[in-house]
Amino acid sequence: MTDDGTALFTIGELARTTGLTVRTIRYWSDEGVLTPVTRSAGGYRLYDAGSAARLELIRTLRELGLGLDAVRRVLAGETTVAQVAAAHVSALDAQIRSLRVTRAVLSTVARRGSTAEETTLMNKLARLSAAERGRIVEDFLAEVFDGLDTADPDIRTRLRFHAAELPDDPTPGQVDAWVELAELIQDPAFRTLMRAMVEFDAAGRGPGAPAGTSLWFVSRLVQLAGRALRDGVAPDAPEADGVLRGVLGDADRTAVLDRLTAAADVRVTRYRELSAVVNGLDPASAYEREFGWVVAALRTHPDR
Repeated sequence: MTDDGTALFTIGELARTTGLTVRTIRYWSDEGVLTPVTRSAGGYRLYDAGSAARLELIRTLRELGLGLDAVRRVLAGETTVAQVAAAHVSALDAQIRSLRVTRAVLSTVARRGSTAEETTLMNKLARLSAAERGRIVEDFLAEVFDGLDTADPDIRTRLRFHAAELPDDPTPGQVDAWVELAELIQDPAFRTLMRAMVEFDAAGRGPGAPAGTSLWFVSRLVQLAGRALRDGVAPDAPEADGVLRGVLGDADRTAVLDRLTAAADVRVTRYRELSAVVNGLDPASAYEREFGWVVAALRTHPDR
C-alpha cells in the first residue's frame, strides 16, 4: 500500500496479498484482464481493493480452465459466469471423451506391444465419427448377407446388435473393445467365416420359414447337450446318437457339424465378447461345453 492513504497496491503488494506471483499478475495485466487504476510517479502500476477482488475472480476462472478471452468477456460484462461455465462444461466433456480415447489406444498399444503402423490404425479407428463407424458396420453386414435372401432375419438383427455402436460417452474399456471389434469385422478372413455361418443357416431354410427358426434350433441344441452333460452321457456313447436325433431329426449331420465348427470358432466367441463390452452388457455365455459336446458327438456319430 502507498504512503499517501489512497489504499493503492503495487504489483508486489498485490502478489503478497493474493499469493500469486508478480510474474502472473504482470502477465494478466499485460493481457488486459487486470487493468491498473493508475501509475505511480515512477511509472509503476498501482491497483486498488477492487483490483484485488477482480484478481481473485480471474484466478478462480483460470483455475477452472477458462481461457483469457473468456475471462475478459466475463469481466467486461459481455457474458455471465454461468454462460461461460455452461460452454466450458461442453468443452470439457469433449476433452474428456478425447482423453478416454487416447487412454484406451495407449493401453491397447502397451498391452499388444503394437508397432507404429498398428498404433496409427488403432488411433484412427478409435477417433472415427459415429457416421464413419456406422459405415464400417453396414459394410460388414452387406458383405456377410449379400444375396442370401433366405437367411433368418433374426440372425441379421443379432449380428447388427453385436456389431455394436460406441456410446456417446464411452469408457476406456468400451473404446478399447470397439477398436478391436472394428479391426475384427474388417478382417476378410472373419467376414468369410461369418458368411459361411449365414450360408449354413440359409441353406436349411425355405422361403416360407418363420423368423427365429435358427435361434430356436441353437437354443434346443444347447438345451439337449446340456442335459446330456448333466446326465453324464459321453459324446461317443450310443445314447449320444439318440440325443442328436432328438434335435436334428434327419438333417444332414455333416452340414450341421460344419456350421457348429464355424460357430465355435474363437473369433466368433471374441466377437460376442467385444460386442457385450461395447454395449455395456455382461458377456453372454458361449456355451462352449455344450457346443463342444455336440461337435464331438457328430464326429462320432456321422450320417448313416
